[in-house]
Amino acid sequence: MSHFNEHALELSIMELFQQEGYIYTCGEEIYKEAGEVLLRDDMRRYLCNRYREDGITSLEVESVLAKLTANTGLSLYDNNAQTYRLITEGFSLKREDVALPDLFIEPIDFSEEGKENNLFRIVNQLEIKGTEKRIPDGIVYVNGLPVVVLEFKSAVKENTTIMDAYTQLTVRYRRDIPDLFKYNAFVVVSDGVNNKYGSLFSSYDFFYTWRKVEADDKATDGINSLLTMVKGLFRKDRLLSVIKDFVFFPDSSKSEKKVVCRYPQFFATHQLFENIRLHSKLREGGDGKGGTYFGATGCGKSITMLFLSRMLMRSREFASPTIVLITDRTDLDDQLSKLFGTAKNFIGDECVIEVESRDKLREHLAGRTSGGVFLTTIHKFTEDTRLLSRRANIICISDEAHRSQTNLSMQVKQTEKGVRRNYGFAKYLHESLPNATYVGFTGTPIDATIDVFGEVVDAYTMTESVTDGITRRIVYEGRAAKVLLDNRKLKEIEEYYKRCAEEGTNEYQIEESKKAVTQMERILGDSDRLQAVAEDFVAHYEKRYDSLSSV
Repeated sequence: MSHFNEHALELSIMELFQQEGYIYTCGEEIYKEAGEVLLRDDMRRYLCNRYREDGITSLEVESVLAKLTANTGLSLYDNNAQTYRLITEGFSLKREDVALPDLFIEPIDFSEEGKENNLFRIVNQLEIKGTEKRIPDGIVYVNGLPVVVLEFKSAVKENTTIMDAYTQLTVRYRRDIPDLFKYNAFVVVSDGVNNKYGSLFSSYDFFYTWRKVEADDKATDGINSLLTMVKGLFRKDRLLSVIKDFVFFPDSSKSEKKVVCRYPQFFATHQLFENIRLHSKLREGGDGKGGTYFGATGCGKSITMLFLSRMLMRSREFASPTIVLITDRTDLDDQLSKLFGTAKNFIGDECVIEVESRDKLREHLAGRTSGGVFLTTIHKFTEDTRLLSRRANIICISDEAHRSQTNLSMQVKQTEKGVRRNYGFAKYLHESLPNATYVGFTGTPIDATIDVFGEVVDAYTMTESVTDGITRRIVYEGRAAKVLLDNRKLKEIEEYYKRCAEEGTNEYQIEESKKAVTQMERILGDSDRLQAVAEDFVAHYEKRYDSLSSV
């Protein structure tokens, strides 16, 4: 074990990348200027191959490199955000021959063929000279762009931890060789057992493990998470997808906010997108049931909606759909409005509007054939049944889809004036947008959720969320309320189950158990007992509150 040092870990990880089809190069074999962070020859080769039929010239190739390496004078954060958009959105290039139209340049090919067209390289021990000389343990390059930086520490050294790797990246490297992070998507820290990734600008608390290779795999931990990270996150098509659609910079931010997806958000977004594609009424036979996402509290449903909206809005297949985000509470609507209001560039549409009323939504949809993101609450869909739009390229994404957004059935109520028949809000929503596709996000799916939105296409459980460190583990404090029970009957039940444990079970015991449970339900449901439990609960809460307030 003493021989498993950082160097051995480094070489092992290099081998894993090679198994994924990456070209491995030792930094000592690369000849470049001391402060250079790009592998210019890789970018030149990619551009010449990608734009050969367009007749790209050597001078134009150098112009692209000049565009990507230009000194903007911005802070590292702003520089990263701006350069990242150049990489993911592309840009127009003036041709050397002015008679030719501008050439649209994509520094990375994100098409389905991109896995083959791009140059993927893993490099270790590359010396970079900034204000100080630094040698990162590993750098992932795509077409010569350093999109990921890795730092390793040995798990067997008592005086070093994965936190030291985090500090090395986010403090020393950031300070001494900032140009390396101009193109960065995310960074990775690893000791072989603990393997996490996150944004350079995030605190360590927001670094997470990629625990699965495929969505339906069982989540892994420890050294197995190193394999799932490389095979799940760094598989070529996966890395391209994460870079393209799952790294979010707000349009403006007072803090250095940059969000990199977690694995459940990545899988949920892709599976929902595919399900929407299959069930959209744009397709013949589509039923409009885009699917249900079952996500535990704290799983980041809002940011998953944002990732999904970006993919939908930028998909050629949906031709810039209109997206309607629906909540059933004003506070949820405000939360989504705040997030989406700062994501216009990310989504790719300047029209992101919080709708004040149903009439306003009708005005916004009138004459619109595509695009637009509208946020509203389900309660705005009252018994006004006028049509809003018959378009099929409308996608409704519902938060908390287990509540008022599933009540499609008729409700009958006896009033002084007689029998009154009406429908829930969801009924009027579906009649207002009859050809839309509906997607539901919920932490507690019920049968009605499935009926309205379709089957659960992905799930992220509370157990997984706790394991991933997203949700705190729920701790129960046992407390017996002071209540009066039929002690004789309780004693009989206890003796009965004791015999079950000693003798095993048979049909007779099962039948007796049913009788015992029925008796227990009668005892536990006694009104005097419930009153005593309620009073004890209130008294206990008040006592705890008073004790905490006095601290």
